[in-house]
Amino acid sequence: MAQAGVIPGYTYGQPTVARSPLSLAELAELKQALLFTEEDAKYLRMAGEVLADQVEQILDLWYGFVGSHPFLVKYFLDSAGQPIAQYLENVRRRFGQWILDTCRRPHDQDWLNYQYEIGLRHHRSKKNQTDKVAAATANVPLRFLIAFIVPITVTIRDFLRKKGHSEADVDKMYHAWFKAVTLQVALWCQPYVKEGDY
Repeated sequence: MAQAGVIPGYTYGQPTVARSPLSLAELAELKQALLFTEEDAKYLRMAGEVLADQVEQILDLWYGFVGSHPFLVKYFLDSAGQPIAQYLENVRRRFGQWILDTCRRPHDQDWLNYQYEIGLRHHRSKKNQTDKVAAATANVPLRFLIAFIVPITVTIRDFLRKKGHSEADVDKMYHAWFKAVTLQVALWCQPYVKEGDY
């Protein structure tokens, strides 16, 4: 994670990050609801070791998926329908760091706050502000955040297999990743839900 300091808009642990309205106790309950255990945390760290030098290939696959669907790529276009290159690059770099953070960061207050920040950055309350791209579509619909659990999960197994781990270990890393992605998306949903319903 050494490169994190030079990623535009990556503000993990900084005082400018919004504080999550969810408590750490509520986070612990959510993790229990997801069956996320200490064993999952262990295998998530193992996944981080496996994926660390494959981040660019993973991003190529994911960006290719988004780019092949006009209804997804439109959230990165200007008012003339052209891709905003710097926006795409900045988001890509943060997305790469997110892969590492997913596997390596402890689920403490800084982590919880940053999940809320990520949710805000997809929601109209803060979308485009980080990269100052007022021309881009101002809100990513919640349905796509939820749907993205699937491609972000099912595509990771082949990358987890590339370092010679046993199929049993790959399976445990894969399920830990699946739970971690679902946990984060559940947290990202908060800005979309009216007060009292989350």
